Amino acid sequence: MKSLLLGICMIIVLALPPMRELLESVMIVHMLVQLPLLIIFGWIIGKYLLQRFPGFFANWNGNGIPGIIIVIFVTTYWMIPRAVDEALTYPAVELFKFISLPIVGILLADSWKKILLIGRSFVFLNYLSMFGLMAWLYIDAPIQICNNYLVAEQKALGWGFVIITAAMVLFTLQYVFIDHSENLPSE
Repeated sequence: MKSLLLGICMIIVLALPPMRELLESVMIVHMLVQLPLLIIFGWIIGKYLLQRFPGFFANWNGNGIPGIIIVIFVTTYWMIPRAVDEALTYPAVELFKFISLPIVGILLADSWKKILLIGRSFVFLNYLSMFGLMAWLYIDAPIQICNNYLVAEQKALGWGFVIITAAMVLFTLQYVFIDHSENLPSE
C-alpha cells in the first residue's frame, strides 16, 4: 500500500503547476527527467498492483509481450518532437502524458520479468538505436524542430541522448565480456 501511495503522491507532485512549469521550462529536463520520473513512479505503483491484482495481469499479459509492445509504442510517441511540443501547448496532450507514462511504468513492472532474455535484449537494443537516432536528430537538425524550445536546448538534449547511448553501449560491452556461467543451470 505504501508503494501505491508513494507513486500516486509523486505523480501528483509532478503535476502541480509550479513543479510542472519548472521541469518543462528546459527541454533536457522535460525529456530526460520529467518523462522518466513519470515512468518510474508508474513502476512503483505497478509493484503494488501486481501484488493486489495478479490475475488481471496474468490474463491479458501472460508472457509480457502485449505490455512491452504498448511500452514501446507509447515511449516512441513521447520521443517525437511534436508530441513534446503539443504537451506544452494542449492541456489534453499534457493530461495524456501524465496518464500514459505511469501506465508504461506499470506495464514495465509486469512485463519486463516475464519476457525472455532475447526479448529484453531486443527491447534494450531497440532503445539504444532509438536514443542514438534522437541524439543525431536533435544535434544535427538545421532548424528548430520544437516550437517551445530554443535550438540550443535541442542540441543540449541531443548531447544528453549521446551520453545515454554511450552508457548503453558501455553496459552492453561489459555485459558481453563478463562471465555469466554461474547463472547457467547446472546439469
